[in-house]
Amino acid sequence: DGWEDRWVKSEWKKEDNTAGEWNHTSGKWNGDADDKGIQTSEDYRFYAISAQYPELRNKDKTLVLQFSVKHEQDLDCGGGYIKLLPADVDQKKFGGETPYSIMFGPDICGYATKKVHAILTKNGKNHLIKKEVPCETDQLTHVYTLILRPDATYSILIDNVEKQSGSVYDDWDILPAKKKRDPNAKKPEDWEDEEFLPDPEDKKPEGYDDIPKEITEPDATKPEDWDDEEDGEWTAPTIPNPEYKGPWIQKKIKNPNFKGKWKAPLIDNPEYKDDPYIYAFDSLKHIGIELWQVKSGTLFDNILITDDPEYAKKFAEETWGKHKDAEKAAFDEAEKKRLEEESANTKTEDNDDAADQEDEGKAAGASDEENKDASGDEEISKDASSSSDKKDEL
Repeated sequence: DGWEDRWVKSEWKKEDNTAGEWNHTSGKWNGDADDKGIQTSEDYRFYAISAQYPELRNKDKTLVLQFSVKHEQDLDCGGGYIKLLPADVDQKKFGGETPYSIMFGPDICGYATKKVHAILTKNGKNHLIKKEVPCETDQLTHVYTLILRPDATYSILIDNVEKQSGSVYDDWDILPAKKKRDPNAKKPEDWEDEEFLPDPEDKKPEGYDDIPKEITEPDATKPEDWDDEEDGEWTAPTIPNPEYKGPWIQKKIKNPNFKGKWKAPLIDNPEYKDDPYIYAFDSLKHIGIELWQVKSGTLFDNILITDDPEYAKKFAEETWGKHKDAEKAAFDEAEKKRLEEESANTKTEDNDDAADQEDEGKAAGASDEENKDASGDEEISKDASSSSDKKDEL
């Protein structure tokens, strides 16, 4: 197939025997058996593989990163993302600590994490997108597309449908803020930031604090059989005092001079420096897949890097779009067969359990009969013994 000529398997994690192997396959269910990708094949393994492409820079150009991924294993914890790597990467040593330029794709772990990562690396720091982008979680193929444009806008698409968009400036904290709070500003002495004030007209009623929390039950009487010498001096029980209202709290009124919570004024941030090429990356030359998977079975295919969003859209339609219905039908058939086999196995297990219970019942019945026969023999023996005794007496 030649795929191993294009892809370089990393030596990462091989020394401690936790490096997973890749298979070249179209998967258990597919819409086109000839359209093969690379699939993780071992559980509880690290995966690292990369491929080289002609070096590119997207300064003043649109960058489109697109690929398809399928989690055949009904993934409960593991990644499905890919990375764009710079030219100086040692592919044989590519691993989790290798610097990357872009990381993009789905990540699933339990109920908490089911999202699309979009991480841009600038000045040696990885910046996560601030918006949430839910990912697909079924066992079918889905296409993920990231578009970065020269006007510093971006789009994230799943199956050719835009799921998120905006500005790289706004949705990643790559640059320092343009403005910041003046650290030297002080709150004015006459600034009132208390929204409510005690009502000076509201006075605590006279004797309020003397009202007891509980009072003696007025209708209580000493029981007739109460003996003070044996039972002690009788004391009437107490009940909650309906007049007691708890600690007195003075009413509050709106402060007419309330100005809101004070904040230091904004000033220009001297650390801010605009980057007109915030969307751009230099020296992109490798595509890398680096994952940890509890359950294997994730299949990557149709990876595309281009500067033409329309071409990417058309490519997705001609690959994923053309075969998605056939893949869904194949999956449904496989799922139907799996459920039928599960049902048959359950019936077999139930029948085996019933047979075991029947055998146990028969064994118990036979044991009862043996005990009954033994009991009968014992009675006969007793009768015979009794007759013998009587004969001796005669």
